[in-house]
Amino acid sequence: MMLKLYFLLTFFVAVSYCQDDQECLSRDYGYGGTVCVCNSDHCDTIARPDKVDQPQYLIYTSNKAGLRFHKDVGEFTTSDSSGNQIVINPDQQYQEIFGWGGAFTDATGINIASLDEALQEKLLRSYFAEDGIEYNVGRVPIGGTDFSTHGYSYDDGEEDLELANFAIADEDFQYKIPYIKKGIELSESKLELFASAWTAPKWMKTNGEYAGFGYLKEEAYQTWADYFVKFLDGYQDEDIHFWGITTGNEPHTILVPGNKINTVGWNATELGKWIQNNLGPTIRTSDYWDIQIMVHDDQRLFLPAFVDSVLENQTAADYIDGIAVHWYTDFFTPPSYLTDTHDHFPSKFIISTEACNEVEAGIGPVVLGSWDRGELYSKDILEVVTNWGVGWVDWNMVLDEAGGPTYINNTVDAPIIVNATGGEFYKQPMFYHMGHFSKFVPRPAVRVETVTNVTGDVVVAAFHKPSDDGIVVVLLNKEESVVPISLVDETRGTAQLELSEKSITTILYW
Repeated sequence: MMLKLYFLLTFFVAVSYCQDDQECLSRDYGYGGTVCVCNSDHCDTIARPDKVDQPQYLIYTSNKAGLRFHKDVGEFTTSDSSGNQIVINPDQQYQEIFGWGGAFTDATGINIASLDEALQEKLLRSYFAEDGIEYNVGRVPIGGTDFSTHGYSYDDGEEDLELANFAIADEDFQYKIPYIKKGIELSESKLELFASAWTAPKWMKTNGEYAGFGYLKEEAYQTWADYFVKFLDGYQDEDIHFWGITTGNEPHTILVPGNKINTVGWNATELGKWIQNNLGPTIRTSDYWDIQIMVHDDQRLFLPAFVDSVLENQTAADYIDGIAVHWYTDFFTPPSYLTDTHDHFPSKFIISTEACNEVEAGIGPVVLGSWDRGELYSKDILEVVTNWGVGWVDWNMVLDEAGGPTYINNTVDAPIIVNATGGEFYKQPMFYHMGHFSKFVPRPAVRVETVTNVTGDVVVAAFHKPSDDGIVVVLLNKEESVVPISLVDETRGTAQLELSEKSITTILYW
């Protein structure tokens, strides 16, 4: 009897997650847009798109007015296009897309853990499951970050060059590993992970502190490389495996006066030497010899000059697979810096590895319902992918209503905000802007050419999906008015579109 009941309950749960999409439970906080509320009774979902036959196409729209993944069907026609025109050329192909995701910080885990188990499940499904936005990349900090409750490394205390006292922290077992495993379990496509270190133990650093103007002591170069391998060992013991590592988070942070973010500073010459003599050979002769190694993990502002200088060291260059970039200076550094970097190193992939909205003009850090903040995400994503980026990874996936926790009071915004006291969480417009890519542009889609002749602030990128020979077009309308578009593909015809004001739209056709 108990076995029969178990199978009935399992069937009920499975059916409940396979039913038609749940609509957004919208709430307006008066900040120029809306959130979708998830609670014990309700949480919106989005099913995978079903293939439609020619001449049909699918259209998904989210907008400032409150639509979230609103689905419609249209048809290509043979009529001549006029006015605003976007031409898709599937034969001209560029880079392969690796994926989209966010970071498993301590703050993310702490906020997930503050919810009851049913809501935790809904939140994680929202990010990783087939009825969610299907993130396929996760960033994992090596030790503590500014979004921990205190500063820490895996070998604090006295000098320990042999790392005899190295140990994965309690925070990993409480706030990272359980939710990484759940994300892997929920993901139908492979959830690829990469790791970044913020700081070395204090005894490895020239200033003896987690933050501030401190470089790595030269006598600790090999120990720091061994530290990375010990981290990978510790997670492998938990059956968690990594696709990539970076050489360290934001080494230029040490140049910012008064900055409290924990970091290891590097100049280009010394970083090249460390990669050449320590990190590169240590990783390539370890059990993780095929892991992807990414250099930089810092702002676009420093490209391509910093990477040029590091990779002048040809031995170091041979160990490097990709270039990781953050978004915090993107508002004044053009995306062409990415193309310049690609042109200098065409064999190295470029991926955006951190972004978040911060306090602006006294507003924030958390601005519930802000459409503009979501728009900043999708605009940046579109600029990155049209300048050779292979993916885009957000910072904290989940924060509380104050934008934390963060032990240095570096509060920011996130795509999902938890209200633990109220027993609910809020999906911000940022979540849906991310989803217009992560849901519909799977690995290994390939960017294809778009030729745009549009009056108005409309940004676009298009992709070919080898898995089903489909085409995906993502369009961001930043205008406060409807923009008519003729979408032209010579192999299909013309799709006449009306992009609603302040909207993001994804078109799919086969």
